[in-house]
Amino acid sequence: MRSEIARQQAELLEDEARYCSFGDTVHYVDPPKIFESCRGSYLFDAYGVPYLDLQMWYSAVNFGYANPRLNEVLKQQLDRLPQVASQYLHPSKIQLAKKLAEDMQKKFGEAGRIHFNVGGSQSIEDSLKLVRNAKGGKSLMFAFEGGYHGRTLGASSITSSYRYRRRFGHFGERAQFIPFPYPFRRPKGMIAEEYAEHCVREFARLFETEYNGVWDPKVNESEYAAFYVEPIQGTGGYVIPPKNFFTGLKKVLDDHGILLVVDEIQMGFYRTGKLWSIEHFGVTPDILVFAKALTNGLNPLAGLWAKEALINPQVFPPGSTHSTFASNPLGTALGLEVMNMVSEQDFETRVMRSGAEFLAGLQELQRRHKEIGDVDGLGLALRAEICEADGFTPNRALLDKMVHIGLSGDLDWRGEKMGLVLDVGGYYKNVITLAPSLLITSEEIAQALALLDQLITRAKAS
Repeated sequence: MRSEIARQQAELLEDEARYCSFGDTVHYVDPPKIFESCRGSYLFDAYGVPYLDLQMWYSAVNFGYANPRLNEVLKQQLDRLPQVASQYLHPSKIQLAKKLAEDMQKKFGEAGRIHFNVGGSQSIEDSLKLVRNAKGGKSLMFAFEGGYHGRTLGASSITSSYRYRRRFGHFGERAQFIPFPYPFRRPKGMIAEEYAEHCVREFARLFETEYNGVWDPKVNESEYAAFYVEPIQGTGGYVIPPKNFFTGLKKVLDDHGILLVVDEIQMGFYRTGKLWSIEHFGVTPDILVFAKALTNGLNPLAGLWAKEALINPQVFPPGSTHSTFASNPLGTALGLEVMNMVSEQDFETRVMRSGAEFLAGLQELQRRHKEIGDVDGLGLALRAEICEADGFTPNRALLDKMVHIGLSGDLDWRGEKMGLVLDVGGYYKNVITLAPSLLITSEEIAQALALLDQLITRAKAS
């Protein structure tokens, strides 16, 4: 039986190597891993080996694999209204938009509207249209070093990694990348809050005179239209800025007429213990982009919220942007059920409690392994930075070994074989970015910590 499974797996990998584009694939291990099924916090390979997933499809599956409540909604919608052209309406689109917009108004005191699309990058593109429309066609943006907003032409131009643009060049937008406050690697002699203030002052200096290059004081106008931010950096390594950073940054933006666009694609839907991670930082966005966990990964639906002045039908009329599958009824039915589910349960308390438990365990691992240079977290967005024995110098090679061992399915859990799925992030690709299911249990947290301990011990010995 095992030999037949092995033969089938080898055949699939041969076909993948021959027929599949590698352009949308990241092969973290060689040979690539093939999974057959999923449930709760676990993926299963063809041999039935369970893999505890600590990244949950880059935080798209916040509410667990094969969530029975959400799966049932999808099945019901398939039988009722699975398809309809976007020139027509269906109830769940309107209901979901209302629920999201009313929540934003309650939290931020701003009226606004919801615009749907099919993915995070596509909704970033829509936000760029809104910004350019509001700012007279300006195509220059600020964004952060370490920031990630997608890989379409517009989104990659405001993503700090040049490798996503190198072969394709720019098409419209350009970004000036500003340092993001990275507490673990801050200058010596500064506490975290002082470091945040320093970063804000350095940004504000760009507006001191016309010769700093971004501001014309004679007409009080900036050459830049918006600042794109992830409140907590995702691909950048789950870097959590000091709490005072965004209030200082927002004041500079408001003083100079620059819009704040918040990217919640990875951190939204209670990943950090609140519906939106920006809620932790006491500022109001002009535009907020969301995706991923809106449908628990069951349908490609994304969207944005924008203030009324930016998106009302007079300034952003019908046909301003369009996608055939935007606001499709399968996706909006799921999104509405997700919003209903999180309103019925106290996810804030649950996520913050589980996050504190997981973070305490990571801190204990850090005490036992000097190669864990930093651990941090907000809710269930957690990080562990893997370093050399000095606890600071990035050690990508060690983390690569950990990923390979985790995906081998050869870890031991109470006498049974098991695997561990990790995600890699960070400026130096040396950070474990941990995004477990928001429904993770205490038993699963203990299991994760034991497997991580086993993983780093094996990797150091290999």
